[in-house]
Amino acid sequence: MSGGKAPRNPIPLIYAARAARGFGDGFAVILLPVYLTAIGYGPVQIGIVATAALLGSAAMTLGVGVLAARRHLRDLMLAGAGLMVATGLLLPAFEPIAVIAIIAFIGTVNPSSGDIGYLIPLEHAALAQGVAAERRTSTFARYSLIGALASAAGALAAAAPQLLQARGFDSVGALRLMFFVYAGLGAVSALLYAQMPARSAEAEQQPPAALGPSRGIVVKLAALFSIDAFAGGFVVQSLLALWLFERFELSLAQASVFFFWSNLFSAFSYPVAAWIARRIGLINTMVFTHIPSSLCLIAAAFAPNLATAMILLLVRSALSQMDVPTRTSYVMAVVTPEERAAAASFTAVPRTLASSISPAFAGALLASSFAGWPLILCGALKITYDLALLFSFRHIKPPEEVIA
Repeated sequence: MSGGKAPRNPIPLIYAARAARGFGDGFAVILLPVYLTAIGYGPVQIGIVATAALLGSAAMTLGVGVLAARRHLRDLMLAGAGLMVATGLLLPAFEPIAVIAIIAFIGTVNPSSGDIGYLIPLEHAALAQGVAAERRTSTFARYSLIGALASAAGALAAAAPQLLQARGFDSVGALRLMFFVYAGLGAVSALLYAQMPARSAEAEQQPPAALGPSRGIVVKLAALFSIDAFAGGFVVQSLLALWLFERFELSLAQASVFFFWSNLFSAFSYPVAAWIARRIGLINTMVFTHIPSSLCLIAAAFAPNLATAMILLLVRSALSQMDVPTRTSYVMAVVTPEERAAAASFTAVPRTLASSISPAFAGALLASSFAGWPLILCGALKITYDLALLFSFRHIKPPEEVIA
């Protein structure tokens, strides 16, 4: 053994970077449309920017799946953090909508409530490399919990421009300052990534590779995950809020309290999911927590009053996200170690694309004679996905379940 310092454990560094990025995404998703409105753009232009960001995220994530075969994970994560810095600096620097759309396409801004972006599969692959199989699911559960709590805190920070205006800032200047904070959080992420070892011991022996032996499994998983994401697009948070506003005349204050608790329930379901997975397996956890949540969503469409609808939706929130850490853990388990980065990106891209399609259909259905159709379709499609997943993968078990 040499007398040099041992390489730092990358997992705490990834957790910290995830928290920094999640905090930035938490306020950016709220302030981006507010900022675009403040500089004179309407819903159509804001929609174009959001679509550009989603499509750009899918393209960048797909590119990562190819680059991961040639570059080390730390280098790609440093590049992603640098892109986050550039996004925060460039967005408030230009006002033409075409330029803003290009920045959104290339950059890291997240227009949805979900966690997307090309850094996600890289962090997933790095976490999987640094943890034993029996601790993999709990590691991803902590990762998801940290991200969810950081995003919730970031959402509260979205009120900061109002405080700045009270201290003499003009409204646009206060919003621009928040994007500079976003850039600063990207710099923090870069500093954290820079402390990671350039290569793990595993990576020294098994350099990353594009999809090979696991291609068939990954393609089938990506197709199924796309059904799930397409279904989820029918009840993204903004559309669910709109349904509550129109169906029950929910006030804005009531909605903020409801979504706070909804997000909190989802966040703390992640470690519970890891506990359940150790007892019944990853696929069973994904399926048998998802189906009851979908049934609650369908039932909420027919709820006779606000209290009943909120109870059903809160139960759904406590169950519906348990497949997030288990799904990630399963993908990392059933592919070879050198394919993990590629597998993470190739399963993420179709999810992003599929989830960007269904909100347009949901908006039209909300205007129909029965506004609960988006909830019913989402629940029915998700149950279909769950049953297909169970049928297709119940016999393909991760190593820790085979040993058990």
